[in-house]
Amino acid sequence: MNKVGDVAMGYGQLATRPVLAWALVVVGARLPVAMAPLALVFLVRERPGGYAVGAGLGSAYVIGEVVGAAVLGPWLQPHRARNQLAAGLAVGAGAFAALGLLPHAHPPLLAILAVLAGAAPAAAPGALRTLLTSQLPEVLVVTALSAESVLTYAVWAVAPALVGVLALNLAPSLPLLLAAALMAAAAGGLRALPRGWAARADDRRGAHLTRTLLRAWPSYLTGAAAMSLLALAELVLPALLRQRSIGVGWAGPLLAGFSIASAAGAALYGLRHSWPGSPRAQSLILLTAVAGCVTLMATTGSLPRIAGALLVAGLLASGVQVTRALSLREALPSSAHAAAYSVMYAATGVGYASSAALVGAVQTAAAPSVAVLAGVGLTLLMVATSALAELGTRRRASVTPRETECGHGAHAEPSPRGPRG
Repeated sequence: MNKVGDVAMGYGQLATRPVLAWALVVVGARLPVAMAPLALVFLVRERPGGYAVGAGLGSAYVIGEVVGAAVLGPWLQPHRARNQLAAGLAVGAGAFAALGLLPHAHPPLLAILAVLAGAAPAAAPGALRTLLTSQLPEVLVVTALSAESVLTYAVWAVAPALVGVLALNLAPSLPLLLAAALMAAAAGGLRALPRGWAARADDRRGAHLTRTLLRAWPSYLTGAAAMSLLALAELVLPALLRQRSIGVGWAGPLLAGFSIASAAGAALYGLRHSWPGSPRAQSLILLTAVAGCVTLMATTGSLPRIAGALLVAGLLASGVQVTRALSLREALPSSAHAAAYSVMYAATGVGYASSAALVGAVQTAAAPSVAVLAGVGLTLLMVATSALAELGTRRRASVTPRETECGHGAHAEPSPRGPRG
């Protein structure tokens, strides 16, 4: 009962005006991101070859996100991050508005606007996470990250239905105009949040930050692996159901169940302030388990078993999202957290795109189930590479103190590893 009380107190301590204001800004910033790919398809689907054009626009948007997160995230200045985020969100809102107001423009122009809509606000997810955790005591960080995951999965569950209702019943351009309004509101709502976060006295940008961020590459690889599994679940499921002679209409409810289970899993992870093992170890174990669930989904022919595999996969996948954020917090100094989250965001986009490309190529010559297994193989390769890199890092860390005691390495560069948070 004491643990239950501690949990209630942990989540209850987040129910403050600053955190609620942060949550509203997050919804305004992320709901447009979740709506964008499908909204772009609905925008041009009535044109000749509209679905192909829409898929191209969606790809352009994702490319913009990846590039924007990788470039703009490290560029953020801790002491003035709020103003920089507001500028990025405002530009993104303008790009979304232009897309909605120019539905009949030439595809190249629409593609440029889609890239801009994806790139300009791409630093927001990582920076908003840092704005939250930098204002909280360390004991609430796991709970806060779990709550953030619940909010994210809820947004992604609502977005497709919202786009469908608006585009099919009112106007194809309305989802993009709503996205513009939401992103503009998020830019204005940033005034209720802190100006930024504290930077270390010895913090330097440029090459120093790049070297610091590269230290966490195994965590980025873990993020890419997690998103590659999500791509398998989302992109191949309809074809897999058809292969098993199951109605393709089940794909929607199954993916909705996956999102609901993911939100529940994130909430469950936040029930404790710490779990056995390091976040890196937890992440790798959970990823392997999710890969097993996706494998079961591909090899079974029963709808209840497919549904069960997806529900368990969703329950575990949310833990991966939280633990990879915790891994970055452990591996890097606090001044690099926002940039690292943005690089992770870019890595997840690359993982999703890589898995999509692989399963698309395999499906041209093999059954959807084989494509899923090929994607699982790619994921496990990334997991194994990340685990080996982590093992090597631990061995070097265990050797370094002994070398220092013997007088070696006295002039080595100080470790950038800082306290968690």
